[in-house]
Amino acid sequence: MTDRSAPTTAGAVDPAVISRLRLAIARLNRQMVRASAGQDLTFAQVSALARIEQFGPLRLGELAVREGVAAPSMTRTLAPLTAAGLVGKAPDPQDGRSWLIEITPSGVAMIADIRRERSQLLADRVAGLTPQQCDALRAALPVLEALAGEPEGG
Repeated sequence: MTDRSAPTTAGAVDPAVISRLRLAIARLNRQMVRASAGQDLTFAQVSALARIEQFGPLRLGELAVREGVAAPSMTRTLAPLTAAGLVGKAPDPQDGRSWLIEITPSGVAMIADIRRERSQLLADRVAGLTPQQCDALRAALPVLEALAGEPEGG
C-alpha cells in the first residue's frame, strides 16, 4: 500500500493529485462552455474564431497549422462560421490565387460575448472564495500558465 502523504521524488507527482487536477480542469471547462452555450459553436469553431481574431487575416493552411488540424478539417470547421457571417474571405494580395480568412465584425462581437460570459462565470466563482483561497489561486497562476504552455501573464 502506498502512503499518499509521503513526499514524491523530484518531478514526480502523486497520481491522485494528477487525477484531481484533470477532473477540476475538465469540470471548470465544461461549466465555462455551458456559460456560453447559447452561442451554438463547437470547441473547434470557437478556437478557430479566436485564432483568426488573434493572427488574421491568414491563409487556411496557416490557420490549420496553428490549430493542429488538417486543412480539410479546418474547411469543415470554417463552413458554419462563414455561413453565420462570423468569418469571411478576402483575396490574398501576395497571391491572387489564394484567399485569406478574416474575422467579421459579427465574429468579433461573438468572441467578445463568449469571453465575457466565461469570464463572468469565473469571476462569480472567485468572488465566493476566501481571501486565503484567492491568494492561493493568484500564486498558482504561473504554474497553471506553465502547464498550459503559456508565458507568465499570457
